[in-house]
Amino acid sequence: MNKILTSLNKNKGFTLLELLVVISIIGVLVSLGAVSYSTAQKKGRDAKRKSDLKSIQNGFEQYYSLENSYPASCVVILSVTPAILPGGYPNDPKANENYLTVTPAPSCTDSTYCFRTILETGSGGNCSTGCNTNGTTSFCVSNLQ
Repeated sequence: MNKILTSLNKNKGFTLLELLVVISIIGVLVSLGAVSYSTAQKKGRDAKRKSDLKSIQNGFEQYYSLENSYPASCVVILSVTPAILPGGYPNDPKANENYLTVTPAPSCTDSTYCFRTILETGSGGNCSTGCNTNGTTSFCVSNLQ
């Protein structure tokens, strides 16, 4: 009877090897989750950047339809027709800087404009030669007229 109780007491816990295997599996799963979360955040910020630049492009095209030219300065659009960009220029989601001050700087003349942003994921660039600063990692909007 004593031998039976002794053998039952020995099988109640986990071995050190079993614990190490489980801890290492949990560590791998946590690291994979962290990488996926980080990638999702970058893609979300890139989507916001693209949406912001499309809004700016829409504002400049509205200005063109009213004035028959683009503003000679990127800032003029805010003072002349504030209803076109009622909240002003949006801010970059990561740097929290206005798109007028973020690098690379926009260029505006009375016949053209170009706003660029650098994407974190490094894909989805659409910049034309005249508006390009960083190859496939840039997203650009420019005049449609």
